[in-house]
Amino acid sequence: VQLQASGGGLVQAGGSLRLSCEASGHTFEIYGMGWFRQAPGKEREFVAGISWSGTRIYYGDSVKGRFTISRDNAKNTVYLQMNSLKPEDTAIYYCAADEQYAGPTRYEYDYWGQGTLVTVSS
Repeated sequence: VQLQASGGGLVQAGGSLRLSCEASGHTFEIYGMGWFRQAPGKEREFVAGISWSGTRIYYGDSVKGRFTISRDNAKNTVYLQMNSLKPEDTAIYYCAADEQYAGPTRYEYDYWGQGTLVTVSS
């Protein structure tokens, strides 16, 4: 499974961005897809995760109420809609996928994309 993330960029505080992550390869094996982020000098942090059917959705505490994860299985793509962005949201955002897991533990995910940079200016 290969994951290609896109949609990052520079935005002012209070603005919005939508990230996309398209999966290719053995996509029929994928159950969970998630987003993580890593700011300079910090640990990689869970942002959001979603199960194949979309019935199980998880968010990190710092993004609840501002970010929304969704997926389009026909397009093998997961999205992250980010609203009310803050400077502390600045990070490289990584998408991840797994055959059995959709939760917040990064070590459970087997597949990772290359990351897309999001910069929020104050």
